[in-house]
Amino acid sequence: MLKGLCSTLLKWAGWTTEVTVPMRDKCIMCVAPHTSNWDFILGELFYGSQGRTAGFLMKKEWFFWPLGPIFKKMGGIPVARSKKTSLTSQLIEKAKEAEYFNLAVTPEGTRKLNPLWKRGFYYIASGAGIPIHLYAIDGENKRIVCTKELMPSGDAEADFRIIMDYYRPYVGREIRKGQFAIEEYEA
Repeated sequence: MLKGLCSTLLKWAGWTTEVTVPMRDKCIMCVAPHTSNWDFILGELFYGSQGRTAGFLMKKEWFFWPLGPIFKKMGGIPVARSKKTSLTSQLIEKAKEAEYFNLAVTPEGTRKLNPLWKRGFYYIASGAGIPIHLYAIDGENKRIVCTKELMPSGDAEADFRIIMDYYRPYVGREIRKGQFAIEEYEA
């Protein structure tokens, strides 16, 4: 029932999907551009429409009553961004031990313009030996796109060139086009 409801709401909002990568029991979902709080709802609707659940990282300030228990029940993991913690190491171990581990990460780490993406998602996937699915929120065409799966090679710089090239055509939701940046690499 929830799967059908999520699918209906996604279609009602005018969003379509182009997902050619097979769903995996273990993966990191790199989601960009992240330019609106609505991206979270959109992601939850999409993944729910697939009959799946995913964990997600969110700044700890959002985990207040009554939202905190709801976010945790949905798979939310509070992140204290001001502290240097071993969250990456903890998530690697959790991914290795779990039978099912899907984690959605917005590498920009914020909805504001951030030309330097966070690397934790890459190191989690690399350390756990799981693939990264590149999900794009194509705000201009109201599509959720995932046509690339990347298994970390261990050469983070080379892999990030691939990741940046994948996201280059996307600009985010219409109201915040200027809030999305791709890291530039010299050829």
